Amino acid sequence: MEWLRLEQWSPYVVGVGIGILSWLSFVLSDHPLGCSTAFVRTSGMIEKLFRGKKVEERPYYRQFSPTITWEFMLVLGIIIGAFISAKISGQFQFNWIPPKWEASVGDTVFIRWIVALIGGIFLGFGARWAGGCTSGHGISGMLQLAVSSWLAAICFFIGGIATAMLIFRVFPG
Repeated sequence: MEWLRLEQWSPYVVGVGIGILSWLSFVLSDHPLGCSTAFVRTSGMIEKLFRGKKVEERPYYRQFSPTITWEFMLVLGIIIGAFISAKISGQFQFNWIPPKWEASVGDTVFIRWIVALIGGIFLGFGARWAGGCTSGHGISGMLQLAVSSWLAAICFFIGGIATAMLIFRVFPG
């Protein structure tokens, strides 16, 4: 069981595991693997705390009911699994400011949180606009040979490469 304590796993082994998980998702729930809808449902559940059942009347929440579903549990499992993995491998630590950020931008936590919040809003908007996130399109959609998912995945890679180039050239740290 020493492999559980590794700081980094083989991407090939992890890829096979994600493929099996995606396959099981189709077999057991008849739904593709994805996470972004869970965040939409969660925002609806939070809004429901303040506005009550009126939230369920909104057209968007008629399509994506603000309830706990298997996708919500998947996201919860990702968070819990990441925590357990970090603890087992001895890598768990609270790190409010990553070293590269600190070297390039500074050590102000507030600015880091604002930038992360803005990035999260753009990420959520993009996932909803694209009709799914990287796991929905990049794993499940490509598995189904959906053209839109292949196009989305290509754009994910282009965006990731452009962002990495920007970060490492503008903020070489």
